[in-house]
Amino acid sequence: MDTPATIYLCGPTASGKSRLAAHLAARIGGEVVNADAFQIYRGLETLVAAPTPEETALAPHHLFGLLDPAEACDAMRYRQLALPVIDAIRARGRTPIVTGGSGLYLKFLTHGPDPLPPGNPELRRELDARPLDALVADLVRLDPVEAARTALANRRYVSRALEICLLTGRRCSELRDGWARQSAAVDATLGGYVIIRERPDLHRRIDLRTRAMLDGGAIDEVARHTLSDTFSKAIGVPQIRDFLAGRIDRETCFERIAAATRQYAKRQETWFRREPWLTPLPWPPKPHGHPA
Repeated sequence: MDTPATIYLCGPTASGKSRLAAHLAARIGGEVVNADAFQIYRGLETLVAAPTPEETALAPHHLFGLLDPAEACDAMRYRQLALPVIDAIRARGRTPIVTGGSGLYLKFLTHGPDPLPPGNPELRRELDARPLDALVADLVRLDPVEAARTALANRRYVSRALEICLLTGRRCSELRDGWARQSAAVDATLGGYVIIRERPDLHRRIDLRTRAMLDGGAIDEVARHTLSDTFSKAIGVPQIRDFLAGRIDRETCFERIAAATRQYAKRQETWFRREPWLTPLPWPPKPHGHPA
């Protein structure tokens, strides 16, 4: 089977993406491209579980440790950074292996931003001031298709659909259906895989990683860096700051980070299951039906 132009290797946190991507790149002559929202920053490699020196020695790695932690980054900026890197790898006749667990970053990279406009605060305030039945009546009039498939008792859903109609002058249903068709066409061109681990195994790995993070210098990393609003949201930062301020002890810090990481991994798994372009990759492999 031909190697895809780009391989996407996804998975929840602590699933082993970095190690697998590095070994795969070494085997097929590929280069690893980061798709993790926090590993793109430098100076906090322990906190974000950046690839180890042993892993980066196996193959070239890109977009790791690139930004100062005081800088902001979002999915669109990541896309602008990643596309030229991927093109350059292909131009060298090598295979990009994009790996990470940040679903929105991956979606922007593979499919681009959707055509729906961002929220407009002024218009949203106007809509919020109106009764729900009036919003529903307007949505039914402007876009009966979208109204028929919207939970009309949910004010947030109704407001958003109506906001899209008013901001674009088009039916929300047309925009969403067109984007769905475009996304399906892109899905068919992608070679993507998502690592699947048994839940107890993943939780064990999360606990081990959290302990290693705290023992390996993450506390000092958080203490000595000025962090952007983006990075301040990273799991581990609020908990370590509480520890540094004396609000919690070290063991409570560990427990809170591990619990937050487990919750995040569950959200990641839910997101990946909704993406039809990702093929499940049970890991570690179980040959002949026996545990690996």
